[in-house]
Amino acid sequence: MTGDEIRALAEGFFNAIEAGDIEAVRASYAPDAKIWHNTDELATSVAENIETLTGFTQRIRERRYRDRRLAVFEGGFVQQHVLHGVRADGVAVSLPACLVCLVEDGRITRLDEYFDSARVAIFRAVAHA
Repeated sequence: MTGDEIRALAEGFFNAIEAGDIEAVRASYAPDAKIWHNTDELATSVAENIETLTGFTQRIRERRYRDRRLAVFEGGFVQQHVLHGVRADGVAVSLPACLVCLVEDGRITRLDEYFDSARVAIFRAVAHA
């Protein structure tokens, strides 16, 4: 893939999450992709990630990735951003993150999410309240 193609995949992936387009997110992943989190050091499947994102998009509206800093490299990309959202009751939430993704044949094969564990705890408490 060219750098422009990887950039388009990355932008489309995050735009789909913002829009709540779960099927577009699913289509961005290779069927056997792994999604790893630094906060629990567990790798989950695409199905598990889609389940999590489905619940997230139902609880958090007006999702926006702000301060996106996307760097493309051969075979993948890194994006730093701050995820902002609003719960149904109007409470704002935010979470800074860094994601490292490997890409093959136009799809994400591995996504490693890096969060500050203290910020994740706050985000989860506010997002689920």
